[in-house]
Amino acid sequence: MSVDRRTPSLLASFNYAFEGVIHVLRTQRNMRIHFMIAVGVLVAAVVTGVQRFELIALLLSIAFVLIAEMINTAVEAAIDVATTSFDPLAKLAKDIAAGAVLIATVNAVAIGYLVFSGDVADRSSRLLDRVRDAPAQVTLIALVLTVIVVIATKAYTGRGTPLRGGLPSGHAAVGFAGWMAATYIAGDAHRFLISSLTFIMALLVAQTRVESGVHSALEVTYGGLLGALVTLVVFQVLA
Repeated sequence: MSVDRRTPSLLASFNYAFEGVIHVLRTQRNMRIHFMIAVGVLVAAVVTGVQRFELIALLLSIAFVLIAEMINTAVEAAIDVATTSFDPLAKLAKDIAAGAVLIATVNAVAIGYLVFSGDVADRSSRLLDRVRDAPAQVTLIALVLTVIVVIATKAYTGRGTPLRGGLPSGHAAVGFAGWMAATYIAGDAHRFLISSLTFIMALLVAQTRVESGVHSALEVTYGGLLGALVTLVVFQVLA
């Protein structure tokens, strides 16, 4: 039986490449997350009007992350095909590939911070100047009100308990309420940094609820929006 060894056409090569990208997007959750973040970053770059060299840095960092994630997926697939039993070297290879993705991601976050920090900090300062000295009591009221609204919503929907499961996620609501409160209270000099750190912490809380299977992505999203909006309204009214 003869084997067709002809070199694929240019069109076929592009088709294979696109199939690879689509496969990774379909099968790898992390790739989908990276892709959505990349879209968000590019939209933010257009809205804020970044300079040409800043845009080049963003594009390179985004490409670096996506390429690293695809290589990581390819390495994992090749190792899974090559071995069916546990091999310390196979694990090491997977860990190294995952480490490459981590380095690329940290680099992208650093570049994104350097590009957007100045503009976002200025915008947030102008928006929040009038309530920067809000008393701690307002924060406490916002957090308590968030918990009350979460419990009331769960009682209305009849899903989950006050501390576990159901719509919305109470942990996500409190986490994002804390982010909004910290953003309001922080001083001008460190507002963007504090807001960024508390936002990341709130995201991690939400992610753990999804990873543990307690909540769906929709439930933590609803909870995060609820907590942030309730806190925003409280500060606007009482501060």
